[in-house]
Amino acid sequence: MSAGRLAGRYSLLRPLGAGGMGKVWLARDEMLDRDVAVKELTLPEGMSPKERADSVKRAVREAQATARLRHPGIVALHDVVVEHERPWLVMELLRGRTLGETVREFGPMPADYAARIGADVLEALTVAHAQGLQHRDVKPGNVFLTESGRVVLTDFGIARQEGQATLTEQGLMIGSPGFIAPERLDGQPGGPASDLWSLGATLYVALTGAPAYEGSAAQRLRATLTQPVPVAPGPLGPLLAAMMAQQPGARPGPRVLADALRQVAAGGQAPRLPVNQDVTAPGKVRRGGRAALWIVAAAVLVVGAGTTGFVILTSQDDGVPAAFNVPMDVCTLIGPQEVGRLLRTQSPPKGQPGADEVGPKCGWPIPGSGVGLQVQKDSDTVDPWSMTAVSARALFQNQQRYWAKYDEVDWTWPEIGVKDATKAKRTPVHQVGGVGQEAFGFELKGTTGRVLSAYVYYRLANLVVSVEYATLADKPTDEDVKQSALRAAQASERALRDAG
Repeated sequence: MSAGRLAGRYSLLRPLGAGGMGKVWLARDEMLDRDVAVKELTLPEGMSPKERADSVKRAVREAQATARLRHPGIVALHDVVVEHERPWLVMELLRGRTLGETVREFGPMPADYAARIGADVLEALTVAHAQGLQHRDVKPGNVFLTESGRVVLTDFGIARQEGQATLTEQGLMIGSPGFIAPERLDGQPGGPASDLWSLGATLYVALTGAPAYEGSAAQRLRATLTQPVPVAPGPLGPLLAAMMAQQPGARPGPRVLADALRQVAAGGQAPRLPVNQDVTAPGKVRRGGRAALWIVAAAVLVVGAGTTGFVILTSQDDGVPAAFNVPMDVCTLIGPQEVGRLLRTQSPPKGQPGADEVGPKCGWPIPGSGVGLQVQKDSDTVDPWSMTAVSARALFQNQQRYWAKYDEVDWTWPEIGVKDATKAKRTPVHQVGGVGQEAFGFELKGTTGRVLSAYVYYRLANLVVSVEYATLADKPTDEDVKQSALRAAQASERALRDAG
């Protein structure tokens, strides 16, 4: 980019806004002589050249999936440019204001107007769902009302293409509190019905001027899982309650829902929808049970506890810390003596810090073996220390599902001597005891069938930690490698507890 110009064609004029995934610019397409919006996707600092290149490839692939969506209710993607080692998305420029801004300025909308907006957004979602694409962040700020009268669904930046690993694949509890469907808060990937729940919560704001669940972010998460579905006044009330049913199967299908919304938009009453079960009793349709309720309650307490020092809250049963919310040097989580024992050396290496889109990490490599650790985050959180117990549990569960999908991976660790990617077979993902509140592990086997590397993932309160131990030596048995990874994980857990 030179003198504010991207790809020699798009002149960046001024920023329009910024969010967790990047910055949006007002720009001028000099070739076609028109104004456009350019979204600059930012990547985390500290990534290696290969990690940055992989992230750019994934972002471009996601943009390609979004570009296939052609509908007046979906913001059009004109071009994708990779420059300065990051992607830039060139989109149509919308003039108007978001649904959220409109409600804040003018107050609640009449039922017929809100229903028309809902029907238009539903039509756009149906097109996306037909392409196997979930939006995952339907909310008032992502519904745009243009000056010409179009209703446009924006920001497919965290959308998920079915069957593909996405840019945010390893940070999976994404969305906006109060607009995330309950099944996704329970760690499930969700589907089209999850977007319908979010649309119902969005229309609740349009109709009443306030969110269905208010309070802090953690309080909204807890209410989504535990409180009955609120019923808005007027003809849309029962319809929105059905859209926000706790169980996805109890929500109306898109065709029935579209007909009902259009009927209200025309000034009529919403038809009575068939109800498969009691949609107002979360305890009857949720699978998380008492454990999930405790985790959400802990998240509520964490938010109000302050941010100075480690905030340690005690559960009622086992004394497990409930939150760590001050950043720390992850290279201090495994001490030199423990590193020396694990690597069987009297001169343990210093930790090599790093970071990528998953979170801060540290490695202790020597020729032939190494220990690695990463404290992880989801894609909607600034750093791991800002995670809640709810989002950490969802991240942990989705990591477990993620690794269970792949039987073969490309494994490399240049610092210990594996410079070229090696095809490694993954052993079955299994539960691990003796570390964290919940843990799983798996191993990678080389071409000889011997275990090269063992991984342990564990959750402790609001943190998800992954630990790897690898060796190229012939002497350690497969069980030795597994036990070394477990000892490294236990050492890091002790360090976290001691820090509290």
